[in-house]
Amino acid sequence: MRDLKKQAAKEAKRYEKRIAEEARRVAREQARRKTDLDREQAIQKGQAAKAVKREEKRITEEPVRLAREQVRRKTDLAREQAIQKGQAAKAVKREEKRITEEPARLAREQVRRKTDLAREQAIAEDQEARRRKAKNRLL
Repeated sequence: MRDLKKQAAKEAKRYEKRIAEEARRVAREQARRKTDLDREQAIQKGQAAKAVKREEKRITEEPVRLAREQVRRKTDLAREQAIQKGQAAKAVKREEKRITEEPARLAREQVRRKTDLAREQAIAEDQEARRRKAKNRLL
């Protein structure tokens, strides 16, 4: 019987020890969860603060960005207009050159046509002379 009492006392002690250990484990788990939650909330607060700062910075820099963009657009437009003006000037110059060179080109073309016509006439006359010569030989 004494062994049973000792056994029961040991069992009761182990049970109490287990209960106390479980209570400590639950307390550690709760502390860990609270620490994790606090850490997560701090991270979220930090992110929210950064987002607010970024938005404030964007709002303050927006007029400067818009002004730069407007200047860039004006510069681009001026550059395009300068290019178009240059191209128009070159086109005018080409047309003026073509107009001044047109009489000379027409004269060269007329000379070439006359030369071609004279050559064709000479060939035709030569052929006619050969034909007559051949005809005279036959007679």
